Amino acid sequence: MHQYDGTSSVEDVELERSMRKILYAPTEKIRIVEVDNFPVLGKLTAFRFIEWVLKNPGGVISLPTGKTPEFFIKWVKRILERWDSIEIQNYLREYGIPGNTRPDMKSLYFVQIDEFYPMDAQQHNSFNFYVRNYYLRGFGLDPAKALLIDATALGLPPGKSMEKIFPAGNVDLSLRVRQSRNPLEELQREVINKVDRFCMDYESRIRELGGIGFFLGGIGPDGHIAFNVRGSSFYSVTRLTGTNYETQAAAATDLGGIEISRSRLVITIGLATITYNTSATAIIIAAGDAKAKIVRDAVESEKDPLYPASVLQNLDNARFYITRGAASLLTERKFAETVNEDSTGEFMEDDAVLNLALKRGKQLDELILEDFESDGFAAKVLEQSAKSYSVLARGAQERLINKLLKGVAPISGKRFFHTEPHHDDIMLGYLPYLYHLVRDPENQHSFANLTSGFTAVSNPYFLSIIKKLSSYLKNEEFAILLSEGYFNPRDEVKRAEDMYLFLDGNAGNVQEQKDEAEARRMVRNLIEVYGSSDALSLRVRAESIEAYLISQYPGAKDPPDIQMLKGMLREWEVELLWAYFGIEPSAIHPLRLGFYQGDIFSEEPEVNRDVLPIYELMKKIQPDIVTVAFDPEGSGPDTHYKVLMAVAEALRLYEKESGRSDIKVWGYRNVWYRYKPAEADVIIPVSLNTLSLLHQSFMNCFGSQSAASFPSYEHDGPFSELAQKIYVDQYGMVKTFLGKHYFQKHSHPRFRAARGLIFLKEMDLNSFYQKVRQLKKVTEAGI
Repeated sequence: MHQYDGTSSVEDVELERSMRKILYAPTEKIRIVEVDNFPVLGKLTAFRFIEWVLKNPGGVISLPTGKTPEFFIKWVKRILERWDSIEIQNYLREYGIPGNTRPDMKSLYFVQIDEFYPMDAQQHNSFNFYVRNYYLRGFGLDPAKALLIDATALGLPPGKSMEKIFPAGNVDLSLRVRQSRNPLEELQREVINKVDRFCMDYESRIRELGGIGFFLGGIGPDGHIAFNVRGSSFYSVTRLTGTNYETQAAAATDLGGIEISRSRLVITIGLATITYNTSATAIIIAAGDAKAKIVRDAVESEKDPLYPASVLQNLDNARFYITRGAASLLTERKFAETVNEDSTGEFMEDDAVLNLALKRGKQLDELILEDFESDGFAAKVLEQSAKSYSVLARGAQERLINKLLKGVAPISGKRFFHTEPHHDDIMLGYLPYLYHLVRDPENQHSFANLTSGFTAVSNPYFLSIIKKLSSYLKNEEFAILLSEGYFNPRDEVKRAEDMYLFLDGNAGNVQEQKDEAEARRMVRNLIEVYGSSDALSLRVRAESIEAYLISQYPGAKDPPDIQMLKGMLREWEVELLWAYFGIEPSAIHPLRLGFYQGDIFSEEPEVNRDVLPIYELMKKIQPDIVTVAFDPEGSGPDTHYKVLMAVAEALRLYEKESGRSDIKVWGYRNVWYRYKPAEADVIIPVSLNTLSLLHQSFMNCFGSQSAASFPSYEHDGPFSELAQKIYVDQYGMVKTFLGKHYFQKHSHPRFRAARGLIFLKEMDLNSFYQKVRQLKKVTEAGI
């Protein structure tokens, strides 16, 4: 078996920069390199890959698909294209990589990691297409040396199609072991057997090459690497297999909805395939707090099929390249960070004390010295703070109560600028708080939907709206309204009538009214997008869109006109939502930032295109409080942190122009990412009434989301249900800290009514800037 050189000066440089050790034994069982953020993660991985290629020409590589390797791919291409430039040569010297000889990319053998089945390899959402585009062409690899999985017709007998053999893409693997019931099932079993033989041959070919020498992958929400989901055998090889819900939810965006990903199987290399060559370099990359638990499970647990990535403990050259947030739950690493601090500070003290209370299931005022002394973190904080345990517990309690009181304190006479990457981010983050803020007429509220959000509208949902439209276009009332100029896109009064018609139908539970309102708005949108307003043109256009939606494969990138119409559906939904609170459409600003184009890798924000529209709106609003989806490490969708950078840059410009440095920033989180109790600065009680409002308004207004076609991996259902669960969980934590009687016996009715809690982070501008990367720095790090 070929022995690969896994030594790395790149890692040595980054370890010195991070001021961390590569391994904190005995708890950690896989070596780790930490970096600050997601773009830097891609840069590190790219230089490590180039270093490996130079040391191992002719080696076998296996690289990931999806959004995770975005900056890795961009950096590798940059290095290869600018090899002789001063910039790249300086980086090579910095990392101790010889720059005199280019890496021989043509010498490498490539192994595709996985693929959906069935899947047409020509579709842009197939992994085969991704590999051919980004790796074979993008990196200049030799296609003749690539092992690829082309599932277009894999296993099919001549003259047959996937649609005929597997209607709706459903492949029943029980046919491997049971009798077929009819001729179609007999054919299906033959095809499955042929796919199994392909997988066996694929595995053999990898082993004939000596196994994989460089493996790079992400880690899924259930801890999977490749498509080896939770529970996969460490001895698993290349195979056709099913997935679990978490993996299906993560794949829903690629495949056009959970309805499709539920039934789609996968072909994947196995855990034994990845670890076959014991000298292999295997790197897992992960960013953000949302990945912290699965990283900890893989790195700290004993080898266990429940944690598939723990199989990498078998490899000396296995690594996790992760951000600070993704490392935040690693026990010894976190303890070492605590030890290295000169002083503790309120956050560190509260974090240790609150975590201790949760572990012990005790109220803060019930903690005793033995509790502190038996917990490593709490004991170290106790020692370094030079405070008594009772003072630490009381301090955490007092600060927690102050945060709660701040959450019910009246706010009046303020100008709010609420920003959201997607149209439901604000409502899922803090709608129950907004319910109280809008009651004061002295407050002014403006909302900015920063992206079009069209990728969240599934083809089946859009098709249902178009069918309503086609029916409405035959209606006599439509002809009358058309002749009266009702559908003029610039008529804001008539636009609002669409909205009120829907809400009246909602209030009266009259579905026909709601359908008509949706059809009216779609007529208006068609006229705005295509410019034609005669009845015949509208009917023809509706028929054309219906034919497109029926024929297009799920998950495909839509043309600009369809993107615009889907985005307009999202904008309609958010108008309906805020009308619940008496907020007029004039206060809602759809900015449709240009970086959001529906590509696998969205572009980086640009000042002129993406920052200036936000800045101009700020000048108009003159906000006192700006709210942002706060995800500085990219734990959730990449749109979140890219929007965050754009808003931060706009705030810098506005502060400089206006001279105002008194603006407060409220960072909210929702279903993708949440705060620890010690991180929150404001804690807002949520009643059953507002929990019900959250869910009902979501289901009534966000028609494109009510079916949960693109759900969270944490909950098989609409986001509103998951948001409610998060609020309730956060209430449970704080009730543990303070005791149930704090809420039940409180003098304030909002505390007595509380059954959930919202966590917010309030920052001044300087604090906010320190936590958010500057656009210039990100452009340099992430290209």
